[in-house]
Formats: sequence, C-alpha cells, structure tokens
Amino acid sequence: MSSIDPSQTLYITNIKGRANVEEIKACLYGLFSTYGPILDIVIKKTEKMREQAFVVYNSVASATTAKRGLNGFTFLGHALKIEYSKTKSDAVAKLDGTYRLRDSSTKRAAEEEREENPSKMAKTEDRDEEDDEDSDDDHA
Repeated sequence: MSSIDPSQTLYITNIKGRANVEEIKACLYGLFSTYGPILDIVIKKTEKMREQAFVVYNSVASATTAKRGLNGFTFLGHALKIEYSKTKSDAVAKLDGTYRLRDSSTKRAAEEEREENPSKMAKTEDRDEEDDEDSDDDHA
C-alpha cells in the first residue's frame, strides 16, 4: 500500500516503447480517459524522467479508479506501475487558485549549491524531481 495520500495526479512508471512522446501520450490518453475526464498528461523527454508520465484527472475519485484498474496493466509490452503523485500538478493548482510561477533563477541557484555542497545532493534531487514534474504540467 502506498504511503502517499490519494490525489488527482497519477505517477506512472515502466512506460517502455519505441514510439515518440506524442504517440505514447495519445495512447495513454486513450487508455486512461475511460476512467474520467483528464486535465493533463505530462511526459518528459529527459534521460532522468524517461519511462515516466503523469496523468492528471479532474477528481481524486477518477484517479483512484484508474489506479485500481490499470496498475499492472500491460502497456506497450510492459506492466504499468501506478502511484499517486507526491506533489500537486500545475493543472490542479491553476484550478484551485494556488498556482505560482516558478523563477528559473531559483532552480539555477539550487543547482549551483548542489555543485558546492555534494552532501546535500540527494535531498535537492528529490526536490528537483518534484519541480520538474510540476514545471511541465501546463505544457501538455
């Protein structure tokens, strides 16, 4: 059982395939939209985020139904692994009025600090992954 609270955003891993990002996104939309209205699907092209996606529903109930129905589902020849996202997506934040535009200089400062203090690297990488997830939510 996951220790992450249920949310509208699902974090999907083990997405393997030779299709391009847009084709995978379309396939995910077709699969996940059967469980409720989708606000956004985010797939990153970076090496660090490959084989991962975020699907944002308009309700927690839809996300929960999709998670229960599709966790372990064979997609492009591999079993999907689905969890709730650790952070709120930009799409949800925009709807509930809590969205804040991120300053790119803040991210650069964190990267410089990581270079100067490698012992903090693990903690800041976790934070950066959450920021990476949120920063592209509004582009899909």
